[in-house]
Amino acid sequence: MDAIYTAEALATGEGRAGAVRTVDGHVDMDLRIPREMGGPGGGANPEALFAAGYAACFHSALQAAARAQKVTLENSSVGSRVHIGSNGEGGYGLAVELEVVIPDLPADQAQDLADAAHLICPYSNATRGNIEVTVTVSED
Repeated sequence: MDAIYTAEALATGEGRAGAVRTVDGHVDMDLRIPREMGGPGGGANPEALFAAGYAACFHSALQAAARAQKVTLENSSVGSRVHIGSNGEGGYGLAVELEVVIPDLPADQAQDLADAAHLICPYSNATRGNIEVTVTVSED
């Protein structure tokens, strides 16, 4: 792969209870283990960061698919839920739910765009075959 951009980050401290910072300084935050995982909560965690990144990346792919199909998107959005749980083999696994909202488009056309975005999105390509990703299209 010929990289066109490289993001670089460093995690320090105690992993999920440490800190993360990108080399360019745009991301610089403490991390907190979620209450549901036995931590104090009240802060960012790796799954929240992954959910935000996936939602933004998929939304960009959705817009690229729309441009390719000469469709104008207005007020579209992508929501993301990243789940973490036991993989049944002593480790942990992830699952992702993406909710695509494209107002004012017929359901079949919105689904076609979401399907095209799922093929374009680098996060989708990286996770395909590795974790369960469910893409749902809703009207609002």
